[in-house]
Amino acid sequence: MGTETLKIESPRRARHTYVQHLAGTPEQVFPLLCPVRECDWSPGWDPLLVVSQSGVAEPDCVFITPAEPHNAVWYVTRHEPDNGFVEMLKITPEVTACRLTIQLRAVPGGCTAEVTYCHTSLGPAGDAFVAAFTADHYTGFMLVWEAELNTYLGKSRRIKVESKK
Repeated sequence: MGTETLKIESPRRARHTYVQHLAGTPEQVFPLLCPVRECDWSPGWDPLLVVSQSGVAEPDCVFITPAEPHNAVWYVTRHEPDNGFVEMLKITPEVTACRLTIQLRAVPGGCTAEVTYCHTSLGPAGDAFVAAFTADHYTGFMLVWEAELNTYLGKSRRIKVESKK
């Protein structure tokens, strides 16, 4: 080993889950949970590179998205269309390591998507990111994502947001 000392510390992380209500079946929604297909429904989504045998999300698909101070590398660890489940890891060097899971479930009129992001800090920039990744911030992010998907699915509905006082 070099002259550096191994440092072990307790994780600083933020984990939030939100359940989206989507106007499509799991079979319609699942293919959209993909770095390529997300370009169809999410304005501003613009991956820099997608490495995929099939051209879309699949096990071991890798993609890169813009981030600061370095681009983020995503890796699809689980891709289970029959179960409506996908898991990805996102590493933003010097900021966070993140695990994203999405579980679709059929419900009358469409499906739900249980979306969980778990960010773990990798240093000072990650500490700031984790501190800002509050429940309110996450809910706002999920409401936008839910609205974009529902608009794309052609059955957009007004989402009632209750204010917290």
